[in-house]
Amino acid sequence: VLGSVGVDSVDVKAATARGIPVTNCPDTFIEEVADHAMMLLLSTFRRTIEQDKMVREGRWREGRPALLQIPRLMGQTLGLISFGHVARAVAKRAKPFGLRVIAYDPFIEELVMVEHGVLPVTLEEVMSQSDFVSMHAPARPEVEGMLGEKHFRMMKKTAIFINTGRGPTVQESALIKALEEKWFAYAGLDVLEIEPPGDNNPLLKMDN
Repeated sequence: VLGSVGVDSVDVKAATARGIPVTNCPDTFIEEVADHAMMLLLSTFRRTIEQDKMVREGRWREGRPALLQIPRLMGQTLGLISFGHVARAVAKRAKPFGLRVIAYDPFIEELVMVEHGVLPVTLEEVMSQSDFVSMHAPARPEVEGMLGEKHFRMMKKTAIFINTGRGPTVQESALIKALEEKWFAYAGLDVLEIEPPGDNNPLLKMDN
């Protein structure tokens, strides 16, 4: 038994050939990953790492002016890509913060989203309308490299991209280019295309 939702870290074909059954735990870590997504949303939005760095470097007086440049969180839009268990748990957490929640998932009935207080939209609308884009697509061949340059170019300059799903669902070279050229503001990443990343991965040296 694999203590994870996905089985992408196991060679299922090889295990099957040897008569070894592989099963997963479909309900594991849902609440924890949803908590992590909200942590990334809040910490990137409120520039927690930057603020911490200012304090530790004695740049105390820079903190408040920087925070005053950040708009109010209430009333902003969170866009979810995929609307499975974790995304639904994130939507539930986002509501008390006053966030408007929209979602794209072609495999989920729109009424299911509406029942969760979430507006069903297209992928293009998620990318262009959201102040926060949260990626939750599963590890499947058909969604590998799902988000690329054309999608990141649709985002608001002030938007934040969050990924607590699977790294390979995002074209990392496009993500790096988007962050370098500031097509959107920040990224909060729990996953990467290759893990652990090599020392030469530009993401490790980016302030945003």
